[in-house]
Amino acid sequence: MYENFATMIEQAEKRRLHYQCRRGMLELDVILLPYFEAMADQLDDAGIRRFAALLEEADPDLYTWLMGYGAPENPELLAAVAAIREFTLR
Repeated sequence: MYENFATMIEQAEKRRLHYQCRRGMLELDVILLPYFEAMADQLDDAGIRRFAALLEEADPDLYTWLMGYGAPENPELLAAVAAIREFTLR
């Protein structure tokens, strides 16, 4: 029973993150949505936490980092940005 509950919570969190991938900038939508749709089931708990933290950042910062014009100072965010850029550039 608890396993199903944990799965429900995990799925709810993934739906929330999927919704948050839709940003105010189309350029970010085009990067974040495909990445999350392809990788959501492959991310471990730490990866999900990094991605969730990244989505809390402002759109101009996300754009700057994902385009490679700058990098976040936080190593966790830097890891998330690197993973998304690697996925996008392949």
